[in-house]
Amino acid sequence: MNKKRCTWAKTDIDIKYHDKEWGRVVNDDRMLFELLILEGMQAGLSWNIVLKKREELRKAFDNFNYNICAKYEDGYLEKQLTNDKIIRSKLKIYSIRKNALAFIKVQKEFGSFFNYMWSFTNYKQINNINLTASDVASKSELSSLISKDLKRREFTFVGETIIYSYL
Repeated sequence: MNKKRCTWAKTDIDIKYHDKEWGRVVNDDRMLFELLILEGMQAGLSWNIVLKKREELRKAFDNFNYNICAKYEDGYLEKQLTNDKIIRSKLKIYSIRKNALAFIKVQKEFGSFFNYMWSFTNYKQINNINLTASDVASKSELSSLISKDLKRREFTFVGETIIYSYL
């Protein structure tokens, strides 16, 4: 049986991600935080690079436990800048703590980050799975709306293109 895949899924790690995770509804806040951070890490890079470094990023950032990430001190974040196994952008690394703090505030307001995100679509999934490569956009009205709201809530690395991919 031939599985239909998007053209970007070329390597083993891409194919595994495509087949097991991409386009799936995620209701676990820890995983939603991880995916949000990974999307931000991708800015200016390929998704394949992020996937290759994902396990080391998990190790460096306590499996993306946002409660722990929110408590990182500058010294810990600075140390990660020397970790050659992860993406070493100072702005991206510091955004992990900042986004964890904002994430926790959203959880308190909405009960969960899942509830917050899904409130934008009245809890209905939008399916763009049948788009061809030439149809795929890099942003939408929805991603722009969510991006603006996340920025208002002091998240970083949440531009409309990043959020479009996150959705």
